[in-house]
Order: sequence, then C-alpha cells, then structure tokens
Amino acid sequence: MSEPRRQELLRRLPSVDELLRSGLVRPWLERLPRRLVVGAVRRVLDRTRRTILRAPESELVSDGELDAHLERELERALREVGSYRLRPVINATGVVLHTGLGRAPLARVALQNIGRVASGYCSLEVDLDTGSRGRRTGIVRDLLCELTGAESATVVNNNAAATLITLATLAAGKEVIVSRGELIEIGGSFRLPEIMAASGARLREVGTTNKTRLADYEGAIGPETGALLKVHTSNYRILGFTEAVPLEQLVRLGRRHNLPVVDDIGSGALLDLSRFGLTGEPVASHSVRSGADLVLFSGDKLLGGPQAGIIVGRKAWIEKIERHPLARAFRVGKLTLAALEATLRLYMDEEQALREVPALRMISEPDTVVRARAERLRRFLGGVDGLEWVELAQDTAYVGGGAVPAQGLLTWTVRVRAKSLPEDGLAARLRTGDPSVLARVQDGCVIFDARTLNDSEVELVAEAVKLALQPRADAP
Repeated sequence: MSEPRRQELLRRLPSVDELLRSGLVRPWLERLPRRLVVGAVRRVLDRTRRTILRAPESELVSDGELDAHLERELERALREVGSYRLRPVINATGVVLHTGLGRAPLARVALQNIGRVASGYCSLEVDLDTGSRGRRTGIVRDLLCELTGAESATVVNNNAAATLITLATLAAGKEVIVSRGELIEIGGSFRLPEIMAASGARLREVGTTNKTRLADYEGAIGPETGALLKVHTSNYRILGFTEAVPLEQLVRLGRRHNLPVVDDIGSGALLDLSRFGLTGEPVASHSVRSGADLVLFSGDKLLGGPQAGIIVGRKAWIEKIERHPLARAFRVGKLTLAALEATLRLYMDEEQALREVPALRMISEPDTVVRARAERLRRFLGGVDGLEWVELAQDTAYVGGGAVPAQGLLTWTVRVRAKSLPEDGLAARLRTGDPSVLARVQDGCVIFDARTLNDSEVELVAEAVKLALQPRADAP
C-alpha cells in the first residue's frame, strides 16, 4: 500500500469526541464512568493508528472495512472495561484445588458470614464483653485449638508467611536444620531456602535427596542451631530407595537438645482422607499429638477455607510469633476471619464438613453420584446442534493445590467434539464466555469433568456450549 493510502486511512479515523457522540459509544456513557469509556476509545484509536502505520499491506483493512473494524474493536473494548476483571469461573477441569481458579471454593455459611460482617462494622479487635481492645486472631483461636488439640493458635495471610514469621521468631541469626529432600519449591519459584534467608535464619541441610536419617540431624546440631524443621513434600513424591525421619523421632531429638520442632504440613488437612483413597497427607491434629512445637498449614487447600496461613502449637511460641514485628505485616483482615471462622465451625461435626465444605464434598463424593451428574450433562449436550459427538467416559480427577500429587480420584467426564470448530477454539470460546467455563482439552476433544461441577452448574455448562457453537465473525 502506498504512503498516500496509509495517510488516507489515518485521515478517515474519527476523533475521540466523534466516537463519544456516536450511537455505539453513547449508551456506554450512561452505564459506565466517562473516564473508563474515554480510555477504551482512545486505546482502540491508538491501536488502529499503529496498525495503519506499521502493518504490512496484507494486514490492513480496506477503506470500506475501516468503520466495521472500529465498531468491532470498540464493542470488544467497551465490554472489557464494563466487566470486572475478577470473574466467576465454572471449574470443569477435574482439579479440585485449582490454584489458577482460586483453590478452594467457600462453603455457603462462609459466604453468608462474609456478607454479614462486611456490610457494616464488626467486633474485629474489640472485646464486646469488656469493651477493651481484643486480638483479632482470638476470633478463631479456640476453634483451631479444639480441632487440632493445640495449646494456642494464630493466623497470617498464607502459609509462606506462616513459615517466614515462624523461622524469624524461632531462629533469626541461627541455623535451622532441614532434610535436603524437603527443600521444596512452593510455587511460582518461591523456594524454601529463599524464605529461610528472608527470615534471617540460616539453612543447614542434612542427608541426601532420597535418604535422611536421625543421625544426620543429630550430627548437625550445635551451638548455632535454632530449630528443627520438617516439611511435607506436598507437591511431589520421591519413590524407591528412600528414608525419612518420622516426626515423633525428630520431636524426641528436639526435646533432648531443648530445640523447637516445626512441622510444615502444607495443605492443611483437618480430617483423615485415607477413607477416600487419599493416603500420606498429614493431619494437623496428628502432628500436634506427635509433639511438634508448631504446626503450619494453609487455609485454602484441604481445609477448604479462605487463603490463610495457620500456626498451631505451644502457647509460649505462639505468643512470641504474635509479638514479632512481621505479625502486623502478615495479619489477616475481617473477611478472611469471617470465612475461616464459619468454615472451622463446620468441622465441629465431621459429617457436616464433608457435606458442606465444597472441596471436601468433591473429594469424598461417591463415584456413582459423580457419574449421575455426568450422565445428566451428556443428556443436555446430546441435543446441542453443532456437536459431532458426545460421550461419557471414566477418567481420573486430582485434588491439586500441591496435595497428594501421585494419587487420583475416580471420576466421570463428558467428552465432546464440534463439527466445525477445533477443540482449542471451542475451549477458548467457553473460557471467554459468560459464564466462563474452564475445561480440559485432550485427544482432540473438550472434556468436562463432573467431579468439580456442582448440580446447579450442569445446565449452565450445556448452555455455554450451545452459545459457544454459534457462528461468530470475530471469535476463535
């Protein structure tokens, strides 16, 4: 395209004011703040202008297509600014604690308690009986102590923070002894040695990747030792020729040398999940009974509550942690405490927790119930135009969130293939639709896992598929 032709396209671009007065944009000004609308219009014009100036001739719109191009881009940009970036998603992936999707969904009573507390003022740091200043973590302390058998408890904003503040309190300037096979990476390149360095403690590795014995710990203890740390390798497993020191033995060693023992169990199980086929996941109360001075775990994984780092254990150490300067930096807000209190109350009746904590329900639900849900979805999808085939299939779901990585859950899925849309294209339309549906793409088809769906979402998924298969000029 000649330079004069590029200049002609640039001259034909409307101004921001012209677009704001247009029939396409004007209705958005009635619904959204003017600043958002003006920003979206300017971005569309800037992108179009750069395209005209820099793009090869083959990628440029023609004179007759410029208006239609602007209309499509403006519609997309205005819909984007008119929507919240944080959106609900229907999880059809089969991963219960999907980190990208916010891990554990909250129980109904937790949501209700958040609404009750957030709608006005609340007794966050006021003792209503005495009128004096209270400590916010006291809201959940008694529940955590009852459920784990610990002397005391506190809460910070996630388990990485729990690890950091615990090490900073117990062993700043001293050595912390940990097995080389437990130097985990938590996620997002956030590694235990880096957390330890940030805490001011010095890492002392013992043993080898696959074998660590009690003698390795004992041989490393010296005047500079501040604590013994055991870390549950929740997101991987070392199999074969392995050896690890049981917590009980490490506790006895710590007692002989007057050293605190910290057990970071990671995923935060309050119930033994072995009856559902998931073995090897430590339970907080078992660690407390085994004598660990402090036990650390997450609130938003197997516990099924909000994001939080929970520390339970001996009262003297908890009090020191709460007096540490980092305690204020890592403290949780009223919404987290509202959700956590409501979730913990459910655990006072184990069967109620299994029914009402969504993550526990998904993990413990019998496969016959999951299959019935999948069959219902298959029936709905069987009548959708545009699908080449729909089939029911047995598959494997996973807990996710770093828990029991080598063990799966029996599940039932519905697999579909569209007649005229590739599987990646259908998955993209579902992902960007309303409601947003995240499914698996595998073996040339889109897979909906019924274990991570609830009954009310089945018809929503079917409707989302129907909408995704409708022809679109500008969609994948």
